[in-house]
Amino acid sequence: MTAMIDVQGFTKQYGDFTAVSGLSFTVQAGEVLGLVGPNGAGKTTTLRSIAGIIPPSIGTIRIAGHDLLADPIGAKRQLAFFPDEPRLFDYLTVRQHLAFVARLYGVIDHEAVARPLLEEFEIADKADTLPGELSRGMKQKLAIACGLLHSPSVMFFDEPLTGLDPLGIRRMKNSILQRARAGAAIVLSSHLLHLLEEVCTHVLILKRGARIAHGTLAEVSAAFSNGESGVSLEEVFLRATGGSEG
Repeated sequence: MTAMIDVQGFTKQYGDFTAVSGLSFTVQAGEVLGLVGPNGAGKTTTLRSIAGIIPPSIGTIRIAGHDLLADPIGAKRQLAFFPDEPRLFDYLTVRQHLAFVARLYGVIDHEAVARPLLEEFEIADKADTLPGELSRGMKQKLAIACGLLHSPSVMFFDEPLTGLDPLGIRRMKNSILQRARAGAAIVLSSHLLHLLEEVCTHVLILKRGARIAHGTLAEVSAAFSNGESGVSLEEVFLRATGGSEG
């Protein structure tokens, strides 16, 4: 089976500084990979590189069978990247944002696709509102709705719950799980380890740009449980990273 996300030997250097070194992992359709690590571990660098925003220094990245360097357009048509800070246009309404993104991706009859997304993320009543009038959470919802408009098969989330209220958090978790069940391959980076424990099938722990643990939640937990049962992902993280804060 061909992995939807296939990263081999990924290294990213900035001058003499190596942010990520020799990282390899795969994500299959339907899997949700939690990307975990202390501050400065290389999580955001990894996400931005495998999403095609910054180029790797070394290594190969394939998205849904497309080489990200050799066929960037083919790869990017299959993916969506959701940064921790939503980037919106000040003078486009919610509705106009979706129309603009639809034109970029060639989404036909985009209104029929956009309507259920607006309803899912509870911003249908804000369709004619400018970003400056939206709360932080609503801006996040709009950015995610725009990213989902072209039905990507690969998704990268960097702290997707920032600014959301408890009900919004629950619905966002359900949205992520729904798309994984529909066959999307998802990478989710968050400091909220209880979130990852609830939605992820696999976990990848980074420290100083290097992989120190990777596998299913059960496999990673067993590797750092010291024979104990019921060890939480937070405790696994602390043991794997030597007590570093997430």
